Amino acid sequence: MLGIYLGRRAGPPLADWWALKAGERASGFGPRFGDLLLYLCVSLLLGLLLELREWTLPANLLLGLSWGLATALLVWTLTSGLRMPRWAGAILAGAAFVAALTRAINGIRSLGSILEDVSLRIGDRTFTLLDAATLAISLLVLAAVIRLARRVISHSIARTDKLDSTQKVLAQKLAGIALLAAAFLIGIDLLGIDLTALAVFSGAVGLAIGFGLQKTFGNLIAGIILLLDRSIKPGDVISVGESFGAISKIGVRAVSIVTRDGKEHLIPNENLMTQEVVNWSYSDTKVRIHIPVGVSYNCDLPLAQKLMIEASKQPARVLPTPAPAVWLKGFGDNSVDHDILVWVADPEAGVGNVQSEVLNALWRMFKEHGIEIPFPQRDLHIRSLPDTGLAPPAKSTEDQGSPSS
Repeated sequence: MLGIYLGRRAGPPLADWWALKAGERASGFGPRFGDLLLYLCVSLLLGLLLELREWTLPANLLLGLSWGLATALLVWTLTSGLRMPRWAGAILAGAAFVAALTRAINGIRSLGSILEDVSLRIGDRTFTLLDAATLAISLLVLAAVIRLARRVISHSIARTDKLDSTQKVLAQKLAGIALLAAAFLIGIDLLGIDLTALAVFSGAVGLAIGFGLQKTFGNLIAGIILLLDRSIKPGDVISVGESFGAISKIGVRAVSIVTRDGKEHLIPNENLMTQEVVNWSYSDTKVRIHIPVGVSYNCDLPLAQKLMIEASKQPARVLPTPAPAVWLKGFGDNSVDHDILVWVADPEAGVGNVQSEVLNALWRMFKEHGIEIPFPQRDLHIRSLPDTGLAPPAKSTEDQGSPSS
C-alpha cells in the first residue's frame, strides 16, 4: 500500500522534473517513475521484513517469492528505461529474482554448491556453472553501467553552454570511444584472459584487422579531424559532388546529408577530406542566388530591369539587405542576358523554390507590360530546288475556267 501510494503521489512530480531536466531524453524513465517507486518501496520493505526476525519455511517462501518478484520488476523497469535489449533485461530480472528468493530461504549456499559441482575443465583451468553465471551477470551489469554512463555523459555535454555544436559532437564521440575501451579492458579482466600470453596472436590479428578495416579507421580519424577543424558542423549546408543538403549528423564512418527531396546521403568522412566541399554556411549563413533572365532586343530595357527588381522582392525569404540587384551580363544571339541577384539567410530551406517564385512573378509582370521573352528563331533561305524531271501539275478545268464563261 505504501508503494502504491508513493508511486501515484510522487511519480508524476518526479516525471515532470525529469522531463524538465532531461528534455528530449526524458522518454526513457519519465513514464516509469511511478512504477520504479512502487517496486523499490515494496522490495525494500520486504527485505527489511525478512531481516527483522526468523520466519517459518512457508512464510519465508511466501515472502521470498514476493521479494523476488518485486526485485525482478524493479530491475526490468530499470533496464527498460535504459533501453537495453529485452533479452538482457529478462536475464537480469531473472537473476534478481533468484538472488532474492535464495536469500530469503537461506538457500544461496546450497544453490552455489550445486552450481559449483557442474564444471568443465579446459587445459589447466576448471570452469563451473557458478563461474559462468557470475560472469554473465557481471558482463550484463557492466553493459548496463556503460550504457547508463554514456547517456549521462552525452546528456551533460549536450546541456553545457561552454561548447559549440561541433565541440559537443566531438566530446560525445571521444567519450563513447573511451567508455568502449574501458568496457573492453574490464571485460578482459573479468574473463581472466592474460593479454601477455596473447601478445603475438593479438599482434597478428591486429595487423590483419588493420589491413581489412583501414578504410573504416581512415573514416574514423577523418571524422575526428573534421570535428577538430570545425570546417563542417551539424546544420551546415554543403555540396559534395552531386549531393546538396544540410548536415544532420556527423557519424563515426560517414556524414549524413538530408537533401530537399527528403533523401539522406551518407558521405564517407574521407571524401570530405579529399574532395572539394562547398560549405554554404561556413562563416555566414547568408548566400546569394543567381537567376538568369533574357529579354528581347526590342523591349524597353529600363522597364524590364525595373520589373526584375520588383519580382525579386516578392518571395518572403529574400533579404532586404543586401538589396536585390540586376546585372546586364551580355548580348546573346537571341536575347539581352541579365542576372537577378537575391540574398537568403536560410539556404537549408532550398534555393530552387526562391528562383521559382521570382520567375513566376516576373512572368506575370512581363505579360502585363508587354515585355517579350525571346526564344531561338532561324530564317531559312532556299536558293534552289533540285530538278526532279517531273512536269508541273496541270491546272484543273475549274482553275482554267469554261469557254462559255
